[in-house]
Amino acid sequence: MSILSDRWIKKMALEQELIKPFVSEQKSNGKISYGLSSFGYDARVSNEFKIFTDVDSVIVDPKNFEKNSFVSRSGPECVIPPNSFVLASTIEYFKIPKDVLVICLGKSTYARCGIIVNVTPLEPGWEGHVTLEFSNTTPLPAKIYANEGAAQFIFLQGNEEPETTYSQRNGKYMKQTGVTLPKV
Repeated sequence: MSILSDRWIKKMALEQELIKPFVSEQKSNGKISYGLSSFGYDARVSNEFKIFTDVDSVIVDPKNFEKNSFVSRSGPECVIPPNSFVLASTIEYFKIPKDVLVICLGKSTYARCGIIVNVTPLEPGWEGHVTLEFSNTTPLPAKIYANEGAAQFIFLQGNEEPETTYSQRNGKYMKQTGVTLPKV
């Protein structure tokens, strides 16, 4: 298994639409950086947010998730309440090759402010907009910014294609668009 470089990511983005839209270099210009890096790709967060709220004091149950546990907002930024979280999605749409697994790590700019980004691995054959979870671990409100860098995606090539890819088993999050809530 090897980590794939900027050359491979760029080639696959242009030839196979691995990432769309694709930014071929790191961009910042007063924003949290995004775009192609040496061994990964820094994706941007969209401007649609689902802010977790406990107004109804429901139990958080992944098998029976209450949609009214979120308040939807859109705009250039989002404030995460203390000790809470927000769901958002990437601007970029990903198409993962059959022999590649993608892992995601949060941006250090957010991590240094107590904002943790969590994403599960993108499995071989998966495609869609990635749902991002931003956790505010602080006792204060925290801000995230739309259309700016959110997380770095690292591409790992397996020694062979798996017997069954995510798309072949009709995974429940296949081709998701926007923020996708938990499914069973």
